This record gives sequence, structure tokens and C-alpha cells, in this order.
Amino acid sequence: MRFHTRKWIKPEDLNPNGTLFGGRLLQFIDEEVAIYAIIQLETARTVTKYMSEIDFISSAKQGDIIEIGIDVLKFGNTSMTLTCSVRNKLTRKTIIEIDKIVMVSLDENGQPKKHGKTEIEYVKDRLD
Repeated sequence: MRFHTRKWIKPEDLNPNGTLFGGRLLQFIDEEVAIYAIIQLETARTVTKYMSEIDFISSAKQGDIIEIGIDVLKFGNTSMTLTCSVRNKLTRKTIIEIDKIVMVSLDENGQPKKHGKTEIEYVKDRLD
């Protein structure tokens, strides 16, 4: 798993129990996965279609630094399927795992559009 982004947990990210609000964490994940998919599929018209069961394993508190890891499971004709794990940067303790997230490319009318991608591309490869 490649960990792409780190977030610092601030007071506005907390629930009434003083731990990371689950909805905020899902927002962080959805944004990170969307950015990753947009870059890989080379289209800003990419949306979240599906997230599998979400398993909160532990939490985070104010001041913790978390990191979001993403792996690509497969490329479809109009989609890409990813997996995600979030962990505490310092303790390496897993906070959440999502086995399957499906992102879909859309055309200008909001309909699924073939993207033609079959594997992960890195910036260095696109510049050659």
C-alpha cells in the first residue's frame, strides 16, 4: 500500500467524544481517492460510485497525524477500483480499512465514459 497523504487532526475534525469524526475521515478519504483517480484517468469528470463496507478499527485524537494509503485493485472500461487504509502515522495503528472503492469516468452528459487505462501510470512515465 502506498500512503499518499497526511492529515493533522484538528479541533474541527472531532466528534463530541473528542475523537476523529467518522464523517470527516470519510471526507478525507473520498477527496484523496478522487484526486488519485482524476490523475490516473486523466479526467476531472470522475466520481465515486461505490464504497464497500467501512470498518472503523480504531480512532484518532486531536494532534494525531494520520496517513491515507491507496492501492489500485483493477481498471474497468469506465472505472477503476481501489482499496484504502488509513493509519496513525506515528503508531502505525490502523484506523480504517475500505476494501473496495469504485471511481467512474463520466462524459460531459454525466454518463460513464471509457477511459482507455489499464495500469497505473506515474508522472515520470508520462514525461518520457
